[in-house]
Amino acid sequence: MIGMRLDDGVAIVTLEHGKANALDAEFCEALALLFNELRGNAEIRAVVLTGQGKIFSAGVDLKRVGAGGARYVRDFLPLLHKLYDAVFFCPKPVVAAVNGHAIAGGAVLAACADRRVMARYSGNVGITELQVGVPLPALAFEIVRTVVPPRYLQEFALGAATYASDDALIKGWVDEVVDGWELMPRAVRLARTYASLSPEAFARTKMQIRQPAAERLAASGAATDEAVTAIWTQDATLARIADYVAKTLKK
Repeated sequence: MIGMRLDDGVAIVTLEHGKANALDAEFCEALALLFNELRGNAEIRAVVLTGQGKIFSAGVDLKRVGAGGARYVRDFLPLLHKLYDAVFFCPKPVVAAVNGHAIAGGAVLAACADRRVMARYSGNVGITELQVGVPLPALAFEIVRTVVPPRYLQEFALGAATYASDDALIKGWVDEVVDGWELMPRAVRLARTYASLSPEAFARTKMQIRQPAAERLAASGAATDEAVTAIWTQDATLARIADYVAKTLKK
């Protein structure tokens, strides 16, 4: 499900959950647990997060949502929040090595990192939730709001499009694009650069960057998530998801 190796203080975490690294309840819980463990490990100074094969993460496992229905959704969404919280608010440096498609919840997961490096021509990035008829949960939206250029936020959120590597760089979904062979070496070099800084100063500065998101979550996150869950669990939404899976994911 998750691979990890240590490289002189840098934890290289590889998503290894099926072909698409889709986010289901078990995967979210396991990855959140791992990041919380890394947070408390003094030997680890930085983290590189990447995916196996040709996909970083295709986002939420819609087949599981369709099969599990409203009950699964109510259990799953808090676990998705838990995952994003563990990565986005991790006080240690996190670099995403985007090896392929990062779609919907997978794009949000990449956006949790402090720096995002993508392999050129490897895939697309974007939040496509509105294509399926669901809004982003509160924390997921705040992550996107924090990371992407403000002038593209409405385009990304309401347009529900995806962007190939060079366009993703131009519009701010990723910070760098490199040739595929250079992806991991570059990500590890960035992680080492961050790891060479004062851990306390880095963590404090990172929290200052994320403080507005934390404050908005504290003020309205619970109410937003209640409304989001209500939409995700509607019969009409579940039917739309089932139709999307039948037309798109079973090809």
